[in-house]
Amino acid sequence: MSQPTPTSVPASVSASASAAGGFRRVFALGGTALPLYAFLARLPAALCPIGTLLLINARDGIGDAGAVAAALWLGQALGGPVIGRLADRRGHRPVLLVACAANSAVLLALVAAVLGGLPLAARMALAVAAGLTVPQIGPLARARWARLAGGDKKLLGSALSFDTTLDEVGFMVGPALAGILAVTVHPASALVLAAALILLFGTLFAVHPTAPGPAGAAPGPTVAAPGVRLWSPGLGLLFALAVLQGAAWSGANTGVNALAESLGEAGAAGLVWAAMAVTSSLAGFVTVSRPGSADLTVRLRWTIAVQAVLTLPLLAVSGLWGAAFAVAGIGLAVAPHLIALFGLVERAGPAERMGEAMTVVGSGLILGQALAAAASGPLASAYGHRAAFAVACAAAAASAVLALSLAGRAVTGLPPRQDSGAHQSPGPHEDLGPHNGLGPHEDLAPRQGARSAPVPDPLPAAVRTARSASPPGPSPGPRRS
Repeated sequence: MSQPTPTSVPASVSASASAAGGFRRVFALGGTALPLYAFLARLPAALCPIGTLLLINARDGIGDAGAVAAALWLGQALGGPVIGRLADRRGHRPVLLVACAANSAVLLALVAAVLGGLPLAARMALAVAAGLTVPQIGPLARARWARLAGGDKKLLGSALSFDTTLDEVGFMVGPALAGILAVTVHPASALVLAAALILLFGTLFAVHPTAPGPAGAAPGPTVAAPGVRLWSPGLGLLFALAVLQGAAWSGANTGVNALAESLGEAGAAGLVWAAMAVTSSLAGFVTVSRPGSADLTVRLRWTIAVQAVLTLPLLAVSGLWGAAFAVAGIGLAVAPHLIALFGLVERAGPAERMGEAMTVVGSGLILGQALAAAASGPLASAYGHRAAFAVACAAAAASAVLALSLAGRAVTGLPPRQDSGAHQSPGPHEDLGPHNGLGPHEDLAPRQGARSAPVPDPLPAAVRTARSASPPGPSPGPRRS
């Protein structure tokens, strides 16, 4: 039987077959157990914030709930980069084993403190401790995939895209699961389940044979090389966008909880969030399977702008069905936004500290949630749910303004890369967008020889990758872990 010529195969069919083959290679690379352990071990990071809100809101009101949730997020934002760096330097296994055991114990202590009626200060201190000990499974899973893929950049792109989708599914399903448990079992059940999951599956993830040892023992993508600067103007800009994104989520989340409480259905807040779980997860799968040819910066700008528009209907919400439809609309832009955001982090962060860069921007998402929770909780308590929704809309609008200006004044005159003198800094009119010197598919494959040859590259230094780890396609994800 003769083989068809390449031109006789539709491009969409060829792309789909290529994507399917890539995912099969990912499973062959790490086995089926690794993604399963990683998914279930990172699910507590999605269960804990909404679980904390539901538990404390049911007993003490939205004001105290927002304060304790803010303390949890703040601890996670501060502890994330520290745990990520320790894991790079000392190996995943010992750091994760200690973090998982400590996090599980502190979560159970937090539940006991709330149910026992301890003062707000004690509950906030335990919430900070719970955040500080979150094991950072998401960023470390991405570092592990990068190590396993080695020099195969296409395989790395597939692995990180797959991991992004799992991350997004977890962080959308987690709040819905917390709501279901609060209604059907007990408001504290989400935190108890989180403690059990992190102790069991976090330990299994830690002892999995793919766990890398200390950086000095085996060089690889997780090596945090001394003297390599982590921060750059571009990474700082992406961090700011992450903070605003987290604030938008937190304001919407607090508003949904306040609305549900005012209607006498406090436990239904997590169920409302399930609408976002469905649409965001579907959008994530579509984005991974059909990444398109648009540059990541174009996708980032427009997904954030669309999300800002889709957030506005929250201001008109007066019932749970309306809230469900509103957050479902927002979910259509969430996963594509995060895929573009973390794809650009892959460029902005140095290859030698990729895992730490991912953790830092993920901490930005958490920090934004903490700050917005601290503001929107008391506002919702004093003025009602629309005040919290206004916080979400303001953060989404600010993020859109910042993202849409990314191609102009915000990136003009950025300094050249610190790790190589081969590239020239951008001129005053060069754009961080579709005219950045990349072809439509160069996000999916490495640019060969770019480290050794001075190739003209108008892409600003802030979002260039260290060429030894050229950015994959729509890749690594989130954010919230």
